[in-house]
Amino acid sequence: MFLLQSTNTASIQFFILLGTLGMILVVGCLVGFVIFHQRKVIRYQLKMKAMEEEQQRILLSASVHSQEEERQRIAADLHDDAGPLLATARLYLSENLVNMDKSTQLQSIFQVRQILDDTIQLIRNISHSLMPPTLKNFGLESAVNDLFQKISASGSISATSRFHDYKERMKSEKELNIFRVIQELVNNILKHSNASFIHLIQNVQGDRFVIRIHHDGRGLAQADFERLNRSTTGLGLKNISSRIQVANGRIAFDKDTHQSYYKITIEVPVDDPLGFLKQL
Repeated sequence: MFLLQSTNTASIQFFILLGTLGMILVVGCLVGFVIFHQRKVIRYQLKMKAMEEEQQRILLSASVHSQEEERQRIAADLHDDAGPLLATARLYLSENLVNMDKSTQLQSIFQVRQILDDTIQLIRNISHSLMPPTLKNFGLESAVNDLFQKISASGSISATSRFHDYKERMKSEKELNIFRVIQELVNNILKHSNASFIHLIQNVQGDRFVIRIHHDGRGLAQADFERLNRSTTGLGLKNISSRIQVANGRIAFDKDTHQSYYKITIEVPVDDPLGFLKQL
């Protein structure tokens, strides 16, 4: 009897020891799994952070490059066009002018006036490219409608636009940058899509200002946009992305459910306490 009790006690102690070891093993495995998973999460977070920093660098580079290209274009216009015009005007107004007969003087003055008018028009055109007068004076809706009417008047493509919820003008910087994004998108469609129509619709959904552009040509899916945006090419797309990102907005490229046309959706906050879309 005593021997049987001793055997049972030993068995119980053995199973308790075995269970304890099993629990220790399970806990050890759980701790190891948690540590492994945590390290994996940290590596993933570091990778994502590096990717975000690289994306920011690419967008900043695109923004700076865009600014520099615009400066160089303006400098070239002034140097190549305005410079020679003013130099020619100076020749007409040389000291010999006072020694000329009255008829020749009047003719020279008339030529100078023509040259100055051409120079003024040139500078006005440069100014308009920086801030379109329709946009400045009448707002985004009028500027977009004017852009689409000019495209449609070419006869090569049908271009229409309609604003539904644009009762009050936004800040000039906000309007200008939205207009630049639309210009870039439309320019890409005209150059690359071979579309027969472009249609733009604007409305407000909740606290989001929404613009949708539809066309029936070749277009981009969201994956294509993100891939090109990460590449070293596609400066125009990077500029679009940087403007949208500064706006705290979103842009989406997709096809409609029937796969008959492409759709580009731009969403930005209606109210922007941070000073929406600073000039890039």
